[in-house]
Amino acid sequence: MPIDQVELGRRVRQAREACGLTQGEVAEKLRVSRPTVVQMEQGKRAITGLELHQLAYLLGRDIRDFLAHDFAEDDVVRVLFRSQDDAGEDDAIKPALRDCIALGHELTNLEDLLGMSRGCTSMAAYSLAVPSSKWEAIQGGARAAREERRRLGLGSAPLGDLVALLEAQGVRTGMVSMPAEVSGLMISHPRVGLFVVINRDHPAARQRFSWCHEYAHVLLDRDSVGLISRESERNNLREVRANSFSASLLMPEEGVRQLISGLGKGTASRVHAEIFDEAGVVPVDSRTEPGSQDLQLYDVVQMAHFFGASVLSALYRLRNLKLLSEAEFERLKTLDGEGKSRKMAELLGLPLRDSIDDIGEFHRRYLGLALEALRREKISHAKFLELADRVGVNRPEAESLLESAGLDSEEPESVLLPEG
Repeated sequence: MPIDQVELGRRVRQAREACGLTQGEVAEKLRVSRPTVVQMEQGKRAITGLELHQLAYLLGRDIRDFLAHDFAEDDVVRVLFRSQDDAGEDDAIKPALRDCIALGHELTNLEDLLGMSRGCTSMAAYSLAVPSSKWEAIQGGARAAREERRRLGLGSAPLGDLVALLEAQGVRTGMVSMPAEVSGLMISHPRVGLFVVINRDHPAARQRFSWCHEYAHVLLDRDSVGLISRESERNNLREVRANSFSASLLMPEEGVRQLISGLGKGTASRVHAEIFDEAGVVPVDSRTEPGSQDLQLYDVVQMAHFFGASVLSALYRLRNLKLLSEAEFERLKTLDGEGKSRKMAELLGLPLRDSIDDIGEFHRRYLGLALEALRREKISHAKFLELADRVGVNRPEAESLLESAGLDSEEPESVLLPEG
């Protein structure tokens, strides 16, 4: 039985409050007056189809939530805000969260319209208890990374396209501009799916680390509806574990040791062995030339490039693997902080990129499904333009895309509500 105007208004109010938005903020986004929003929420003024679409996106809801027989008040937005003590109070984080959740809803709707199933039954999960100490967190993250590399048949080679890897595992990926202290977030929700998002504004090497970090949350922390990875939470044991996983997945110990060995480094300064034959034992002692095994900044720059990591994360990895002493680590870290790594990378022909593909696999998939839905007449021309706008593709660009796809026939710009 269809819900009435009063019930729809009540649901809009509850969703707005869950997001921590005021009626004035909603009014501004809808380009109406605040009294109009008050009337909508009180059921005294009808909500148009276009307004309901806008509200669903703004409030991080699937439009079908508002029209369903039952309305879940404790949806992913509210739970995600509650999972972080101050996330709901941060005006810079809230819109990023809503954008991520709304895009997840839109992609799910497109997949449903096209009869596609994106089940995650084959998605791996590692049953690790919440760590009780940093050491336990570090060990657990490293073990999970080794097992995941083994499961995926990656060996000790560098990781390639991380977005493609995650998407192949059934994880949706996206990039959104977020506050500098937020590296990414993970969402696990039936309507949004498994969704990891990283900060579009961070350097490419840090983004690669963040992809692995959020993937760790997918594998190890799916019991949480969502987690926000923030610098202020770096001592949280789940975050420590995810960082350990990320470093081990990006730079596997065996691969690092092989690379360093290939550079003629990493051998102990003194080696003693005893060779046994039937006549007895032959002692063998060997010494390397003093200082010949010391890792230099150019070695670390090459390692960072090889594994697609930042020089700083490579330095920490080398220190944790005992391939750098504390004094050597501090010396090289200081040089990196002075900008020497970037200059050296350029001179070695290994420029460190500041950003990666601005569109990303998620946006390509999203737009591709939107084109297919339009071709099958599952959505309108106007809806396609709306969907394109959600990922930063303006109207002229969207029209050009439609023309290239042979789908540029015009039609009345009405908004179609999903069935149900």
